[in-house]
Amino acid sequence: MGAFVTRQPNGLLCRFSSVVDCPTHYNMTDEEYIEMCAEKAREEARDVLENYLKPFEWLRNYFRPNNMTQEEFENVLKEMEVSKELIRI
Repeated sequence: MGAFVTRQPNGLLCRFSSVVDCPTHYNMTDEEYIEMCAEKAREEARDVLENYLKPFEWLRNYFRPNNMTQEEFENVLKEMEVSKELIRI
């Protein structure tokens, strides 16, 4: 486990890191904790977009008809070819 969150005696939140063995954030409101988590998610998403995108061809190479039929998969691929401007309508 990398970290856990506790409700402090004053009702606010504390995040304790088992990596550094001490609190890393404390006296946070619920909204501050949610925003902290959202910011971490935004950073991770940006990192994936900047460093870890895979070639589109991987979809065909890795697809197995276990949880989606081949026909459903082909339909999804067709939908992916529709211009993004048309999708936003």
